[in-house]
Amino acid sequence: MSRQQNRRAGAVTFETALVFPVVVFLILAIVVGAAGVFRYQEVCYLAHEAARYAAVHGGDYQKEMNTAAATSDSIYTNAIRPRVMTLDTAQMSYAVSWSNGNSPYSVVGSYSKPVGNTVTVTVTYNWMPELYLVGPITLTNSSTLPISY
Repeated sequence: MSRQQNRRAGAVTFETALVFPVVVFLILAIVVGAAGVFRYQEVCYLAHEAARYAAVHGGDYQKEMNTAAATSDSIYTNAIRPRVMTLDTAQMSYAVSWSNGNSPYSVVGSYSKPVGNTVTVTVTYNWMPELYLVGPITLTNSSTLPISY
């Protein structure tokens, strides 16, 4: 083996020692970033499903089914909690607000007048990335739907 070939083998080893950790870090960062996108999608899904549940289970539902209309606690129990897949519920919070009450109608004199009531559900999750380089990152999404007639 000549002296020139021996020097090149050392250079390849040195370059590999520099490049390999960077490549591994980038691959891990892509995997953790994908996990973050998945968790954000889950937060969006939970907010939408909770808003859908609240919109469908409003004042008319209470009248027709002789049961209670949706409340913040029932929305969590029936719409958010059963649909949580990978999120830690201890790191999650939610808020529910109705624009003009929990009914699509307002009573004016002897008749009911339709009003444009909406329900807004906001789900917030504090995510700690698995690489522990940054964090926690707050993932938040709101969904607003009209209360169904």
